[in-house]
Amino acid sequence: MKFVIAMIRHETNTFSPVSTQLSDFRRGTGNPHGPSFGALARQACEGTNSAAAAFLDLAQAMGAEVEFAVCASAVPSGLVARDAFETLASALTDSARQGCDAILLDLHGAMVVDGIQDAEGELLRRLRACTPPGLPIGVALDFHANFSEALVRNASVIAGYCTYPHVDIYETGARVGRTIRAQLEGRVNPVMLWSRLPMLTHMLKQTPAMQPMKDIMDLAMEAERSGQLLNASVFGGFPLSDVNCAGLSTVLIADASQVAYAEQLLTQLTDMAWERRADFVFPSEPIHTSIAYAKTLQEGPVILVDHGDNCGAGGTTDVMAVLQEVLAQGLEDVVAGPFCDPAAVEHLFAQGVGASVSLNVGGKTDLPALHLQGQPLPLCGVVEQLTDGQYTVTGPMFTGIKLSLGRTAVLRVGTSVRIFISERPQEPYDTGVFTHAGVDPAQCKYVLIKSRQHFRAGFEAFAKHIVLISGPGVCSSDYDIFPFEHLNRPIYPLDPGTTRSSEVRWSSAPQAALAT
Repeated sequence: MKFVIAMIRHETNTFSPVSTQLSDFRRGTGNPHGPSFGALARQACEGTNSAAAAFLDLAQAMGAEVEFAVCASAVPSGLVARDAFETLASALTDSARQGCDAILLDLHGAMVVDGIQDAEGELLRRLRACTPPGLPIGVALDFHANFSEALVRNASVIAGYCTYPHVDIYETGARVGRTIRAQLEGRVNPVMLWSRLPMLTHMLKQTPAMQPMKDIMDLAMEAERSGQLLNASVFGGFPLSDVNCAGLSTVLIADASQVAYAEQLLTQLTDMAWERRADFVFPSEPIHTSIAYAKTLQEGPVILVDHGDNCGAGGTTDVMAVLQEVLAQGLEDVVAGPFCDPAAVEHLFAQGVGASVSLNVGGKTDLPALHLQGQPLPLCGVVEQLTDGQYTVTGPMFTGIKLSLGRTAVLRVGTSVRIFISERPQEPYDTGVFTHAGVDPAQCKYVLIKSRQHFRAGFEAFAKHIVLISGPGVCSSDYDIFPFEHLNRPIYPLDPGTTRSSEVRWSSAPQAALAT
C-alpha cells in the first residue's frame, strides 16, 4: 500500500499588499529558503502538531509506503504568485501520477493565487484529473477554510479544526485518516454533505470556545464522537479573502447508512448559525479608549491584542498606531512585538548591544486597498539584545515546529518598555517569540502583541486581563472599509437584508443536487 502526503498551506488576505512568493513557503519546512520535498519534508513534519504528522503515523500503522510530495507553509499574506502555486501543485500531481492507494492532504482552505480565486479547489480538480476514479483523497483543513463546489466534489473525506486557537491540528489529521482507513478497508462508503451560508463572521466572534459558535461546534463534534457520523466540521471561513466562495460552511461525512441523519443535522447546524448571524459581529472602539481602560487595570499581565495588523491573518505587522498610543499614555513594564522591520533590524545590529539609538520603526508598507500610508514611529532607546530569532514552539499550537523571526533586536525605550523588532513576521501564538531572547512575558505588566485569537494558545493561561484593541490594518474587523469586489452578494453583514436564498448546498449522496 502507498500513500501520497502533502502539506500546502497559505491563508491569503487579498487586501494585503505583500505578494507571497515560493521562498515564503518556508515556515516549519526545515528549509530556510522555501518548501521542502521528499525526505526533508517528511522529517520537518514528523512528531509535530500537524495533520501531516497524523498522516505519517497512519501510514506507519498500516504498513504503507509514503511518498511525501511537498511541505510548504507560508505566513498569511497577500496573493500567492502563480509560479509558486504551479511549482507546489506540480510537485503534488507528479507524485500522484506515479500511483498510490490514497492521497492525504494537509491544506489551509483559504489560499488565493494570482489568477485563481479557489486554489484548493483547483488543486483537488487537478488531482482528480490525473488519478483513477474513486481514489480516496482525504483533506484536513483549517477552521478558516472557504469552500467551493470544486473542493467538495473532488475530495473523498474532509475534516477541519474544531478549535480556534488551533490546538487540534494533529487530531484533525487523525480524524481524516480514520475515515480514509475505514474506506480503504471497505468498512464504510463515505458520503459528503456541505452547506455554505451567505454570511461573513467576524474572526473575533468565531471561536468554538465561546458563544455564538460553541454549542454549534459542540453539536457537530458530538455527532462524530458518538459514531452517528464519520466526520463533522463547522468552518468559520476567512472573510478577508475577497472570493466568491467566502462564508461560513458546514461539512458532514456520513456512511451511506447515515445520510438521513446527516441531512437533518446539517439543517439544524445551519439554522443555528443563521439565526445567530448578528452575534457573529464584533463591535470596535477607538484605540485611545482601549489603552486608557488597560491603564486602569491594577494586576498584570495585561495582554494588549492589536488585532487589526495581525500577520496571522495577513497583516504587515508594521503598523505602529497601537504602540504609539501605549507610549503616549505612559504605560510601563511593557514587552511589545514582534514588529517586522528588516531595515530597522539591520541598523540595530550595526549599532550593537548597549548602543543608544534614534530611529524610525515600522510604517514601511503602504496599504493601498484601505487608502492608508505607512507611518513610521520615531523611537529613542538602547539596544538591549540581538538574537537569531530562532525558537521551537513549546505551546499547544503547532507544538514542536521550529520557527524563525529572522534576526531580531530588543530595543528598550525608557526604563521598562522592551520592543521586539524582527526581520520576518510571525504571529505570537507561542511565548517563544519573547522567551528566546530571555524575556518572560508572564513577568511583565503589559504584553502588546499583534494577534486575534491564536495568542490565547500561549498567553491566555497567565493573563490576568485581555484587552482587544481595534488598531488599523488589513485585518480590521470593520468590513465596511474593505473594497470587496468578488464576494457572492448579497452577504451578511455587508448587506443587512440578506436572506438564506443564496445558501449553497451539495451532497454526494445518490440523486442529491446542488441547491441555490
